[in-house]
Amino acid sequence: MPDPRPATAPGILKEIFGYPAFRGRQAEIIEALVSGRDCLALMPTGGGKSLCYQIPALLRSGTGVVASPLISLMQDQVAALKELGLRAAFLNSTLSSRETGAIERALVAGELDLLYVAPERLLTPRCLELLGRTRIALFAVDEAHCVSQWGHDFRPEYIQLSVLHERFPQVPRIALTATADPVTREEIVERLRLRDAGIYVSSFDRPNIRYQIVEKANAREQLLDFIRAEHALEAGIVYCLSRRRVEETAVFLNQQGIRALPYHAGMDAPVREANQSRFQREDGIVMVATIAFGMGIDKPDVRFVAHLDLPKSIEGYYQETGRAGRDGLPADAWMAYGLADVVQLRRMIAGTEADEQFKRVGAAKLDAMLGLCETAGCRRARLLDYFGEATGSLRPCGNCDTCLDPPEVWDGTIAAQKLLSAVYRTGQRFGAGHVIDVLLGRSTDRVSQWRHAGLSTFGVGTELSDQEWRGVARQMVASGLLAVDHKAYGALKLTEASRAVLKGEQPVSLRKQAPRARPAKKKRLAAFDGLSAAEAGLYERLRAWRADTARVHGVPAYVILHDATLRDIAHLRPGSLEALHAISGVGARRIEAYGEEILSLVNGATGV
Repeated sequence: MPDPRPATAPGILKEIFGYPAFRGRQAEIIEALVSGRDCLALMPTGGGKSLCYQIPALLRSGTGVVASPLISLMQDQVAALKELGLRAAFLNSTLSSRETGAIERALVAGELDLLYVAPERLLTPRCLELLGRTRIALFAVDEAHCVSQWGHDFRPEYIQLSVLHERFPQVPRIALTATADPVTREEIVERLRLRDAGIYVSSFDRPNIRYQIVEKANAREQLLDFIRAEHALEAGIVYCLSRRRVEETAVFLNQQGIRALPYHAGMDAPVREANQSRFQREDGIVMVATIAFGMGIDKPDVRFVAHLDLPKSIEGYYQETGRAGRDGLPADAWMAYGLADVVQLRRMIAGTEADEQFKRVGAAKLDAMLGLCETAGCRRARLLDYFGEATGSLRPCGNCDTCLDPPEVWDGTIAAQKLLSAVYRTGQRFGAGHVIDVLLGRSTDRVSQWRHAGLSTFGVGTELSDQEWRGVARQMVASGLLAVDHKAYGALKLTEASRAVLKGEQPVSLRKQAPRARPAKKKRLAAFDGLSAAEAGLYERLRAWRADTARVHGVPAYVILHDATLRDIAHLRPGSLEALHAISGVGARRIEAYGEEILSLVNGATGV
């Protein structure tokens, strides 16, 4: 029986996936992979990486085998593909032996378009033997940055995936990631043996994400103000460094009327998985989590990602913030950051049992992260510069806090000299809090105990507030003018660079965070932007229909249709199946399954 599916990549894109045109370098990557060439694809989260291997798997003979790191990700991707009428399956520990056997038989019989497998399972002798009896269209290694020992998600089993090249040299492979600086790219190519691969680097820019970093005061209250003013009733992720902070923040948000769930590796697995499932399937839930949560999260309508603690690297920050706004609608990346974060992370790096090279790389990555936080220029440009992307056209980007509300830059040379002098005269044995007490002339018990009221620097800094001095100290640590001694419980110490400042040979420019007034009213939901009142009402009815349909099918709502697609339907109000098919995200399978129901809702809204 002839295959009724389109025989070209553009045809599959439109008829099966419902999109009118490829984005970025998708077409190039698909063409290369279909022709049998290995590829390394670097594309931003939400940039359409999955299509780069799903379409070639449908065009080539055999089954596309995908190494995917998370069970929940496999399940959601397979559910989405089945909704499109494709033959997809996964092999993981959630299956019974009977279910596993059925999938293995279907694989060998050539009855699957795509099979998702965890890397550790893929590497077992049983699985490799099974693949040896199968016609394979291609191998896809998702989240390929996990191969890098310098990355934030290193997984040892990823290194062993070079066996695919050894065992199946004629099968093309594609490695995909959204997060890789030039060093990490080289490591991916080397470890996966992709030396002759085509390397496709798309822009890392996510123009729909607004970046904002605020000086940490009361972080939980700041977070609450941000959610209430900007994202009430919308889905979001809040990242914390510790499990305890995750639990406390989730409880706090619930007490304030915000539906929040905790997620960290120390929770009972069934509870953790149930929380993730609720986040994926329900609207408006805020997930409070450690970085154990998030890799491979496909939920497209996450409207914000917030950090209550400083990430360890720009790679981690980019990966985590990239989980917002995958549907292309406006989203926020918000962070509260303070000197204590710097001290804690530097202590963690210094205290690890890793070798000195690893510590040096970790320290360099943290320094780059601090540079992003303390820049007075465009944050987006700084972020993209890190990944080696030219950003001349992005200055200013117009969608980050430093572009929307440029910080004041002031001559902080005298303030820096006072702080350095106070650090020196107190013996380089105390943290920022005590040194600032000395500068402000506070006669605390500790100041009295150490007789620091008699120092020449006692009380010489009253022109700045406590919070302003903390900002000075934080920026000087970030720029290397001060160091933190982790063996002395976070004591501030002078560096080689301090000398030139103390001698007046080097000026110091500092950024002053402009005070921000709390928004007077809540922002309209992102999906409503540009919609009339009637269109917004139709959009809400479409969302309600989608939620009911998703419950019946047992899948997340976005698997049925994305918010952006529902928004376009509400705005354009298609009057026929043909007009509905022209909307991005509505393919032939969805027309067949849901077309009449959607038109009924649209016609009801227009009074037809």
